[in-house]
Amino acid sequence: MLLSDYGYGLLTTDEVWIITMKVVYCVKAGSHLDLEYQDIAIPCEPGPGEIQVSVDARGIQFSDLVKFAGQYQESSGYPFVVGGEGAGSVIALGSSVTSVELGAKVLVPAGCAEIVNVSAKAVTQIPDGVDLKMAASFRNNYLTALDGLTRAGLQPGETLLVHGAAGGVGLAAVDIGKLMGARVIGTASSDEKLAVVTKMGADEVINYIDGFRDQVKDLTGGLGADVIYDPVGGDVFDESMRCIAPFGRILVVGFTAGRPALAKTNHLLVKDATVIGYTVGGLQRHRPQVAHGHMQVLMGWLASKRIQPFISHVLPMADIIEAYQLLVDRKVVGKVIITNNE
Repeated sequence: MLLSDYGYGLLTTDEVWIITMKVVYCVKAGSHLDLEYQDIAIPCEPGPGEIQVSVDARGIQFSDLVKFAGQYQESSGYPFVVGGEGAGSVIALGSSVTSVELGAKVLVPAGCAEIVNVSAKAVTQIPDGVDLKMAASFRNNYLTALDGLTRAGLQPGETLLVHGAAGGVGLAAVDIGKLMGARVIGTASSDEKLAVVTKMGADEVINYIDGFRDQVKDLTGGLGADVIYDPVGGDVFDESMRCIAPFGRILVVGFTAGRPALAKTNHLLVKDATVIGYTVGGLQRHRPQVAHGHMQVLMGWLASKRIQPFISHVLPMADIIEAYQLLVDRKVVGKVIITNNE
């Protein structure tokens, strides 16, 4: 199959024809409004150990906004291609690649570019029958939930409190928490969002606009939650410390509230509690074999429909700024997926 069959454009420079693709760059510290949507030449042939992938769908997430502002914990500098999880088809193989075949459907650690070259070791093959949009919607969120809740030592029968439960990482934690046998309480900011959280399997839900401490205490007979999954931070973390069970664990996976919280050690001592910081990027860099093993488990669950990622919006790459505005305006439930332009 020729690249032109995939719908890529052409540019001319004097007598040279260049096959181009679309890409979205963050070129400077700022916001999603500063993103640049460009035509660039497609990558050259993949090198040894690499594959070339035509990416059809990719997920975006709140942490991208933090990266745009230059406030993420780790930064590789500017410019960078927006996003970090995609799904597509293998269109070329570098020398020595035997683990992946041409035409295979794969997950790639890449975002808003139509074609990417990546190490064959960095991709995960997608089972037959799994839609590419669905595959692109779950990688980071579900890997965060599975590995994070494993690190937190969540046990069957324990109470798991999930904050921001209607967001991508929150809904994944509800889904995985139920699979791990926990009793799940989900919090969100509207009844409409909580309806989705309930549909995803939460045993109880709480609208946290007026707080959640007393309701959590009531639902747990005064004991509090054994594990608290917190992608929100700020005041939500502070209130969580007042409804955590003895020997409870708080898993910190982000701070969408905009303010990182400060854990007071005297509170930890009173409850014999543990605070665990977690990023999926750290897992993939420092414990790649663990990440790979968890991804194989998750792929099996996805193929058998034991997990059900929720997608609330699908937009073309040309509307990338609008897509991130949906995140800023808290209108996303689950995941936003970015497709190629039709």
